[in-house]
Amino acid sequence: MDSITILAVLLGVMFLLLGSGVWIGLALMAVGGFAIEVFAGRPAGDAIATTIWSSSSSWMLTALPMFIWMGDILLCTKLSEDLFRGLAPMMGRIPGGLLHTNVMGCTLFGSVSGSSAATLATVGKMTVPELKKRNYPEPLIIGTLAGPATLGLMIPPSIIMIVYGVMTNESIAAINIAGIIPGLVLALLFSGYIAIKSKTMRGYAPVQEASTTIWEKLVASRRLIPVFVLLFLVIGSMFAGYATATESAAVGVAGAFALAWWQGTLSWNSFSTSLMGATMASAMIALILAAASGLSLAMGFLGLPEALAQWVSTLELSSFGLIMCLLVLYMVLGCFLDGISCVALTIAIIEPMVRSAGIDMIWFGIFVVLAVEMAQITPPVGFNLFVLQQMTGHGMFKIARWAFPQFVIMVGMVFVLIAIPELATWLPKQMIPVAG
Repeated sequence: MDSITILAVLLGVMFLLLGSGVWIGLALMAVGGFAIEVFAGRPAGDAIATTIWSSSSSWMLTALPMFIWMGDILLCTKLSEDLFRGLAPMMGRIPGGLLHTNVMGCTLFGSVSGSSAATLATVGKMTVPELKKRNYPEPLIIGTLAGPATLGLMIPPSIIMIVYGVMTNESIAAINIAGIIPGLVLALLFSGYIAIKSKTMRGYAPVQEASTTIWEKLVASRRLIPVFVLLFLVIGSMFAGYATATESAAVGVAGAFALAWWQGTLSWNSFSTSLMGATMASAMIALILAAASGLSLAMGFLGLPEALAQWVSTLELSSFGLIMCLLVLYMVLGCFLDGISCVALTIAIIEPMVRSAGIDMIWFGIFVVLAVEMAQITPPVGFNLFVLQQMTGHGMFKIARWAFPQFVIMVGMVFVLIAIPELATWLPKQMIPVAG
């Protein structure tokens, strides 16, 4: 049986398991064991057990639960209130007004949380009711929150970037640093859309904010100091080379605890809730990564990645053509799988093709994160859509329709990234290489 047929059979088995409700991690592990036993003719137990242990005991993975815990601690603080009240006086008089607090709030909180869902929940619980109160159109309120909330995946620290770094054996610090400039450019595109839409939308008549003096803006902006201090501690220590990604995550947890204590929101209940939430999320991701390592082993035994890379080379696709094919692939997968599962499912197969095409793996990591961001707002499994559905009570497909312009902006950002790859590659080259 040729490699393409084997791959088709394995994908069929995988989607059959996923469609029947089997956990993603268990489905990946089952497919890996099936491939080794049936197609490689080897006993799967010992080989997969050894691979799972070695991948699960990687020091690089220790950053993952720490960043998740930091985000969960920040959910218990008054950070959303501080973000809105600190940004509102500066945003009130520009085209689009306080809608920009969605973008700026998500950019700032995403830079310290590492999670799209945490960013959405934290920023949205303050901006949605405040913007409704001021008569901003609800489709714009929700749409301009759904897209920018995905910046929690792009702007470091990022959980997806850690997963990608572990699976490709690339520097987690370098990949995180690479997301800064593309993340800021994407935030500017979101704000640009808001400014244009506010001038062209019929019936756009929000309550105008009272003008404030420069001194009043400065006084209000003091509420943003905790975010910038935490950002400096986490990203600054990593960028300067004083800390690895894992060490900066530990610094971030300590900083989040200090902020919660200072605001008076640190209690035994918030501590235990955040710890349990981080533990559950980390265990889920660890299971998926462990299963993905078993699947990667099976793929290696069968030689499928190399065979697929050779088959793609016969198509004589340019690097641009390959990226376009992968973009379509991630768009389709994003409709059915969450971001981490998309990465775990595809990287083992795609990595050899990407390397053989001469594509920079740090740049490709940012491309993957951008594609995964799109998956957060595409039905029926867009995670941000679920969060917004719970927050607003609107149907998922209505929210997806309101968020569609943000999806188009992210697709456009892919082409910006292709046209100017230095957006992702320049900054990591300026930093001192730091392991994991």
